[in-house]
Amino acid sequence: MKKLLVIPMMIWGAAIFAQTKNEDKAIIYTTMNVIAPEEEETRGGDENRPGMNFRNMMDGETKLITTLWKEMIKTDMRSESIKSTIFRDELQKRTTTIFEMMGNTSGYFTTDEEQNAMQLRRDSMMAERRKKDSSFRARTEGLNFEPQTELVSTTESKKIAGYNCFKAYLITSRIIGNKDTTTVWYTPEFSFENLKFTGGMTMPPGMQGNSSSLLGANKIKGFVMSYEMKMRRNRKMEVVVTKIDFKKEVGAQDFELPKDVEIKPMKEMQNQFGGGIGGMNRMGRE
Repeated sequence: MKKLLVIPMMIWGAAIFAQTKNEDKAIIYTTMNVIAPEEEETRGGDENRPGMNFRNMMDGETKLITTLWKEMIKTDMRSESIKSTIFRDELQKRTTTIFEMMGNTSGYFTTDEEQNAMQLRRDSMMAERRKKDSSFRARTEGLNFEPQTELVSTTESKKIAGYNCFKAYLITSRIIGNKDTTTVWYTPEFSFENLKFTGGMTMPPGMQGNSSSLLGANKIKGFVMSYEMKMRRNRKMEVVVTKIDFKKEVGAQDFELPKDVEIKPMKEMQNQFGGGIGGMNRMGRE
């Protein structure tokens, strides 16, 4: 009986501590589902013309195809309401987004340097608020505004898309003591240098909405195959990798930008939307 108990633990331990293979090319197929609460009402409109909430546009199912080759990542996103392709150049630290919305196709690009500058401006605004608002200062005194994430591993396992995966929890401590727990399933069989997970960003870079990133994914030794997380306004996101193709040939030609779309700096997009746009150029990179 003791031998029967020891053998499964040995198998599990061997899988966890086996050498993770680093891959530099693949095509990853992912399904992402954003589930809204049933009782939620749509804002605006009237009985003859129902309202539309822009932030809800990524609710429901989205299919993603992520193509990875060396320092290049391309993600095609398709849902009922939006079609977009995000090109990420890790060497140039540049993200380009092509998206189609209401029959119009647009293209924008941004750099990590620009995104970091935006974050510094947001931090500066927060600091200024603390100076002027004594109640806000008192509530946040001594608190860290940067989320801190802890990885909690388990021995629970299952197969996803043919790969052995293990369950873990990413527990993120946020401001004012709030904590979020995300359940993840990851495989230790392989990893990618510039990609920790797929899905998780429900809008193109630079557009604010139901966005969410898998904080703490860099702590995982392997690749995240599935996860479930809470979102704003009582939404829930479920992401699962359905297939990974390591055999299909991938090369520079797969990352050529479309020549029939004018690609503008992200600043022009910000001006178009009145400056109310946040940066989100970290799809899958944590």
